[in-house]
Amino acid sequence: MSELLERLRSSVSLLPLFSVRNLIEVVIIAIIVYELMLWIKNTRAWTLLKGIIVILLFTLFAAILRLDTILWILERISTVALLAMVIIFQPELRKALEQLGSQNIVTNIFTMSSDNKYSGVMNEHSINEIVYATFYMAKKKTGALMTIEQNESLHDIEKTGIEINGLISSGLIINIFEKNTPLHDGAVVIRGNEVAAATCYLPLSENLSISKDLGTRHRAAIGVSETTDSLTIVVSEETGRVSVAEGGKLTRVPDQESLRRILTALVTAEESGGFFRWRRSRKAAEEKQTENEKAQ
Repeated sequence: MSELLERLRSSVSLLPLFSVRNLIEVVIIAIIVYELMLWIKNTRAWTLLKGIIVILLFTLFAAILRLDTILWILERISTVALLAMVIIFQPELRKALEQLGSQNIVTNIFTMSSDNKYSGVMNEHSINEIVYATFYMAKKKTGALMTIEQNESLHDIEKTGIEINGLISSGLIINIFEKNTPLHDGAVVIRGNEVAAATCYLPLSENLSISKDLGTRHRAAIGVSETTDSLTIVVSEETGRVSVAEGGKLTRVPDQESLRRILTALVTAEESGGFFRWRRSRKAAEEKQTENEKAQ
């Protein structure tokens, strides 16, 4: 026992002393890492980071199995890949440097943002307002595009439009998409219980298998669902049909109750904090919808 205690003492004595200077270094590094992760989460770099993690895991796998040819190829293309990433993400890098020069980092960390006044999980009132506004516009054949943020941030898309930050109401949504008004062109971004922004630009899908009958509005809905985990509601200006885009797929919604079930399943998944629960809830809602259609 005495020998064990002696070894512990000797081990502790070999550790470097933790001074005030070390504490300052830890705080600075923590702030830098926090800001870096926040920037990655709010831009397309989040998708890039997940891809890099997959490549690193594959490299580790190849190293463990001593796959020399694969390791040689990875080593040769690593420099080119790094340069390509800098070129591809040049706009995001420039924005990050601009924000670094124009914002107070310490204040941003220790103060609560007032932008999330109505943030949180979408409540039943918001769902009912969205459903009513959607089918009111469908009846009037008013084109609409509403993207609901989930786990992945839509901050970049939000910045392409005009900030609203208003509590969700059917009147607000209907007025935004009213024809010949300043805000009717583009998409609305919905976050929690608020309309975050309007007239936002969404990326168009490049999927060649999409029907030629679908216009730009539907292609934009599919496009944003391919690059994010958002759910987008589309109202066709030509036919008045309501559709939902999620996971790169476009699904027609025949009535108000069907849309309400989809949004309720989305909220249930957010409250339980699980993507797979959302998929199960969504599948259950679709199965119930199919049963009702057969019964009719």
